[in-house]
Amino acid sequence: MVHVKIVVDHIKDVPLILHIDEPVGTFPLLADMQNDKSCCITGTIQGDMTVAREYDTIRVTGRITAPLALSCSRCLADFTSFVDTSFTIIFRKEAAITASVDDEDGVELGEMDLLSSAYSGDEIDLTHEIEEQIAMEIPLKPLCNEECKGLCHECGTDLNTSGCSCGREPVSLTFSALKDFKVTRK
Repeated sequence: MVHVKIVVDHIKDVPLILHIDEPVGTFPLLADMQNDKSCCITGTIQGDMTVAREYDTIRVTGRITAPLALSCSRCLADFTSFVDTSFTIIFRKEAAITASVDDEDGVELGEMDLLSSAYSGDEIDLTHEIEEQIAMEIPLKPLCNEECKGLCHECGTDLNTSGCSCGREPVSLTFSALKDFKVTRK
């Protein structure tokens, strides 16, 4: 399996530009989502990232894209979509994070802590961060469009393409559990 890695010693005064064009199989989380039929990524994961050294941290800013095939959660129609997300992640050496946490009595997370990840060794593997960025952008309940009318609850007709002849009376389900309840006296 290929990993998207950067060597920390290669990041000098000039930012490192990184371009990726990788298949879904490179990213285990996305491959699992695809195998579970949560989504279908129809092409490669593409992105451009800038990696820069800032004092004792490494800042990665980038933009990642992926083409998707989804099913609408209202009308069940298949449609295509596109994930296009920008991100910034700050990497700090694992020892530096441990030292800063040990110095403080109470730990209060600041903006820097929320954007940062730890790394150890001389390489940073971006695979997990890239797949996380894509996974967060895939909708849990995808819609083919915001005005989707969905399916008729009675006959199953797609209300986006045609009307149905079912009664359109509003149904209250408040006491529906009691509709067949009968009391018999002895």
